[in-house]
Amino acid sequence: MKASNHSPMDPLIEGYLSYLDKVGRKTPRTIIDVRCTLRGAVSELRPDIPLWHLKLEDYLHWLEAKRRAGCTETSLAKYLSHLRGFLNYAWRSGRNERNVLDGFTLKHALPRTAPSSLTLDEAEKLVRATSATGPTARRDRLVVLLLYGCGLRTDELCGLDVAEINRERHELVVLRAKGDRPRSIPIPEALYTELLAYLLEHGKRGPLFRTSTKHRRLGASDVCTIVKDTVIRAGLRRDITPRTLRHSFATHLMDRGVDLAVIASLMGHRSPQETGVYLHVLPGRTEAAVRTLPIGDLP
Repeated sequence: MKASNHSPMDPLIEGYLSYLDKVGRKTPRTIIDVRCTLRGAVSELRPDIPLWHLKLEDYLHWLEAKRRAGCTETSLAKYLSHLRGFLNYAWRSGRNERNVLDGFTLKHALPRTAPSSLTLDEAEKLVRATSATGPTARRDRLVVLLLYGCGLRTDELCGLDVAEINRERHELVVLRAKGDRPRSIPIPEALYTELLAYLLEHGKRGPLFRTSTKHRRLGASDVCTIVKDTVIRAGLRRDITPRTLRHSFATHLMDRGVDLAVIASLMGHRSPQETGVYLHVLPGRTEAAVRTLPIGDLP
């Protein structure tokens, strides 16, 4: 039987997780994330040898296997950070002579590819396709519009509670954000009006979006199905996903000249550099910006 993610591991690992909680003051979400990384490393690296006794080559082979299996550079960097932190704890505890991952960073040899996004015409078709009928029509429409109109991640949308809608400022307060970086996102006025109408029908507390049968919190698979059905009604390409809508939010804002730092804040990125990938989908933007400099007027 597969072990539960919460079943105890080696005492040293459990001590590290407790350290992150009591001393590091990390959030429960972060501790769960670290636990998942360490549990995966224990089972996938060399189960007969403790993590703190493995060589750098062991970790390199493991990371390369994860990369070939389709793991993104961002996820690899996260795993590396979690493991480096634990090995540093093991070193301070006297379990090893050194942290073999100390100073080691991923070399991003692969070129950054532009994220898939909708054209404005496709976005308009998708929005029109949300005007369907049925018992869940309003909910499904809001799901699609919030993904595109507020740039939410799927997990962030699923985690929204009614209480996280700031009615004074017309904002969404995203508390369950990636990397434990809560943020507030302005809600477009037309969308806010529809959201208020939805709330009149669905109560004042608990999850913002629920399933129609068991009335549980909407899950990622439910959101994917809603987006897929809307895409089909709109007659658009079938590879459009909830993530495509988030990328479209950033791309269309950038196309309208919104500052990169503002987009980074709305997206919940750690820095504008992380948002810079969207420059790839705007060919000519950087060249056009440079051409505005008065170099031609120099004597």
